[in-house]
Amino acid sequence: MTYQRPAYEQVSIEHDGHVVVLRPTLRAAATLEARYGFPAIFRGLDELNLTIIADTILTASSTGQGGAAFLRSEAAGRPLSPFFLAVKQPLAELVSMFFPAPVQSLDTAPQPLGETKIDMRNVYRDLYRVATGWLGWTPEQAWNATPTEINEAFIGRFGTGEGSKKAPDPEQAARNIAEGLDPEFDRAGLQALKAKIASN
Repeated sequence: MTYQRPAYEQVSIEHDGHVVVLRPTLRAAATLEARYGFPAIFRGLDELNLTIIADTILTASSTGQGGAAFLRSEAAGRPLSPFFLAVKQPLAELVSMFFPAPVQSLDTAPQPLGETKIDMRNVYRDLYRVATGWLGWTPEQAWNATPTEINEAFIGRFGTGEGSKKAPDPEQAARNIAEGLDPEFDRAGLQALKAKIASN
């Protein structure tokens, strides 16, 4: 059976009568990426690195105390192998949710993530700007949403295809603001229109 990403992104880990709920929020994703980088996190999960595993649980816990209590329950002088067995797969699923779910258009094939080098710090910065700037969310709402939730909310508001309201590139909007222009001013569109007029 293949893994299917859940519509509501969260992971529950149950072990020895204790449960912790983890959410792949923008805050957790940005924090863990800045501390370790995703290659080190995935390697830490494979190698059963207790520091990375514990930090991931604490950082992504829906309530910080819930993660700490879950970890304290595991530190009672028992072997760690059953704990590692219980957390490894759910944590791998959680970390994969730190990457926004791919947006599928009807006329484009999926792009494999591994084929391009992506700077996730820039991705998270842009998602934060989209959430607070374009969607009008508070900083707290932006940090507590998942990358996929921010993407989906943006698509719900602005659309993705032909005829949908197209928002400008967040970096271009920032340059427009810095130059005292309307953030929605489409400089590329204006240049294309000028070129078309000049060619006639």
